[in-house]
Amino acid sequence: MTSEINSLKLPRTSPESEGVPSGALLAFLDDVEANIRELHSLMVLRRGRAVAEGWWSPYGPQHPHMLFSLSKSFTSTAAGMAIAEGKFALDDTVLSFFPDDAPAKVSDALSAMKVRHLLSMSTGHAEDTLIFLFQRQDGNWVKAFLDRPVEHAPGTHFLYNTGATYMVSAIVQKTTGLKLIDYLKPRLFDPLGIAGATWENCPRGINTGGWGLNVKTEDIARFGQLYLQKGFWEGKRLLPESWVEAATSRQIDNGSDPQSDWTQGYGYQFWRCRHGAYRGDGAFGQYCIVMPQQEAVIAITSGVGDMQAVLNLIWKHLLPVMGPSALPENRAAWEKLRQRSALLSLRPAEGQPYSSVAAKVSGKTYRLEENPQKIESVTFHFGADESVIYIHDERAEHRIACGLGGAWVRGTTAFDNPEPRPVSASGAWLKDDTFNVKLAFYETPFVPVLTCRFRDDRLRLDMRENVAFGPVERPTMEGRAETG
Repeated sequence: MTSEINSLKLPRTSPESEGVPSGALLAFLDDVEANIRELHSLMVLRRGRAVAEGWWSPYGPQHPHMLFSLSKSFTSTAAGMAIAEGKFALDDTVLSFFPDDAPAKVSDALSAMKVRHLLSMSTGHAEDTLIFLFQRQDGNWVKAFLDRPVEHAPGTHFLYNTGATYMVSAIVQKTTGLKLIDYLKPRLFDPLGIAGATWENCPRGINTGGWGLNVKTEDIARFGQLYLQKGFWEGKRLLPESWVEAATSRQIDNGSDPQSDWTQGYGYQFWRCRHGAYRGDGAFGQYCIVMPQQEAVIAITSGVGDMQAVLNLIWKHLLPVMGPSALPENRAAWEKLRQRSALLSLRPAEGQPYSSVAAKVSGKTYRLEENPQKIESVTFHFGADESVIYIHDERAEHRIACGLGGAWVRGTTAFDNPEPRPVSASGAWLKDDTFNVKLAFYETPFVPVLTCRFRDDRLRLDMRENVAFGPVERPTMEGRAETG
């Protein structure tokens, strides 16, 4: 039986004491640095103890990270708890909760849709309903979901449908009187020691459910450990074992590719993996991987485009070496792992800290031509140790300080986002006339690079994202230095 662990801080121990060679963890980090590059955090638990952890600075253990669809597994957990409390049942029909939002003509398929179909992504829709929720003018996302045609019999067709998870959130709130985050606080977050969690809302004040949760890396690890312990935590049952088994078992087929971890079956907002594992995951590489046969949990946050590649490295380096017994201590390898983990860092902006052009353009304001980003002007100030960029758009002026010579400078900015958010910036001259700015929004997966090219009195500004739901390249912007 997996050991119970302290909810305030997971115990730390050497990898060897839990049957994991430190060398394998170092090899995993080597492969990540060579081939993945954009991991933001890692925590490996074995039998309830952390045997490895690391954050790629400026990311850190104290900072929450956007989970995207990993939020879905927390929504599933709320549903399991509410069902155990008798608030609703898996076989309740979706329409029974929202009679006033039903369409004028209700199809047989919509009538047959049940809570279990929302949870297993088998609602019968032919396309994800999420975009139609966003398009609803009155903000009634429930009605937007119910208005969509249901082309297949519920329970017969897998479709990843984030709107379905939103409906689970709406049902939890309808039946408990509490938003997901408030419902989970005394039942899940407080017992596990998860503090400071936040969750986005829809226009009508319902947590989005399928995305929008922000927690820390260790919180993800504790959540996975709860599932590994089949819902048991510090002598108390938080979640029925039957729910853990059902939620993490194959509830519907979702493909047949033996090399893909996206075609091993889907449970209730959990993916089945190869090698007997299961996971919650989110866009751009947010993972809570539970490996029951190895008594292991792996929590990862990142900003990657190829999520399968990260899983492949886990199966390559970590899965095969998790033996049943403790190994002889290897103090040298463990110390090397600890030192390596403590020094993990994102690569700063590439280039040199100085340029002959810097003094010529410092203090100048460049007025940009009309552009989709609505940026009106950019002003540069170059100093010995840092540069400061002022970006003026239709909303406000945004100040970004950048470290030079491989340094990062922390700050806060609302540039490229409706609300201010933490950022750490690094700047370097890629060429004598080209200045790169790397922006690590370190509570998100996003690390865009601004490339500023100076030619005479002209500025060309390009922006490239590390990951995005659309194109990673933004349209080029051009402008001219103001005179007088």
